[in-house]
Amino acid sequence: MIKRIWTLFKARNIEFYRDRSALGWSLLFPFLVIAGFSLIFSENSQRLYKVGVLHTTPGPDLSESGHLLTHPLIQAIEVSPLDSALSKLRHHRLDMVLAPDTGHYWINTDAPKGAVLEEILLGGERKTPGPFTRQVIEGDRIPYVEWLFPGVLGMNMMFSALFGVGYVVVRYRKNGVLKRFSVTPVRPWEFLTAQILSRLFVMIATTGIVYGTCAALYGFSCRGSFGALFTVFLAGGMAMISLGLLLAARGSSEELAGGILNLVSWPMMFLSGVWFSLEGTAPWVQTLARIFPLTHLIEGARKVMNDGAGFAEIRFEIAILLAMALACLIAGSLLFQWKNE
Repeated sequence: MIKRIWTLFKARNIEFYRDRSALGWSLLFPFLVIAGFSLIFSENSQRLYKVGVLHTTPGPDLSESGHLLTHPLIQAIEVSPLDSALSKLRHHRLDMVLAPDTGHYWINTDAPKGAVLEEILLGGERKTPGPFTRQVIEGDRIPYVEWLFPGVLGMNMMFSALFGVGYVVVRYRKNGVLKRFSVTPVRPWEFLTAQILSRLFVMIATTGIVYGTCAALYGFSCRGSFGALFTVFLAGGMAMISLGLLLAARGSSEELAGGILNLVSWPMMFLSGVWFSLEGTAPWVQTLARIFPLTHLIEGARKVMNDGAGFAEIRFEIAILLAMALACLIAGSLLFQWKNE
């Protein structure tokens, strides 16, 4: 059994590394995204703002809190408590926190949106004492590109898992490769296990290369435990690979498989917080995002890389990802067919 799994594992790895275009793209794509966003967000070119409104005591309605909150380009979001609001500000989920009751406001000095909102609030360039008093968040402030980095790594893992496993298995079935396996001693669960291990090895290796290179080029750092970061990537990779196997359990049409994989991957990418925070969106949107493994992978990775979290702080994300991986793997094994009947 071990020998059969090992043989399939090696064969799939060799097949992947011989496909130089796929290997090169899996390494190049994250670099292009990070480099592009580093250039874009080096200047103040953003037009949409989110202000967290903190009421420590019963206060006026948002519409009565001043011209800042009635501006057509500014979204007012009620937040509480203060620690949670400042954490969202630090992670670029909010652009400013405003407390109308006390006359204080908080900005992240590493976020260009905060400077614009401060000018609107105070009126032009005025920074002298007035109705509001400036407060700056303490601790490490996280640039947007560094906040984005875990999302880009997770997104790259998602595409690698879904298309590198799901699409390939469908291609095997269409080309008759799986039909040949059906008359060998290889069992379906052995084949699926080899596919999971092979793709997991490739994903962790390429993610490590991308992480190390970006850390060297852009100075990104992991504030938490590397062991915790490795574990959350491992659990997330298993969850998304298992999802890819589930989607490919029966199909034999590459065109249909590509459509289904795109139907799953693109909503997952936009609703999992890769590019922007879902703070302030409709509650049902935030609930929908929780069903995607990429959401939990990115949240766990950001807690470790940006907040310095350890295993205790990300145990929920790891448990959810492992549960998703087990559920998809069991369902995929039960539905799997070597060939179409």
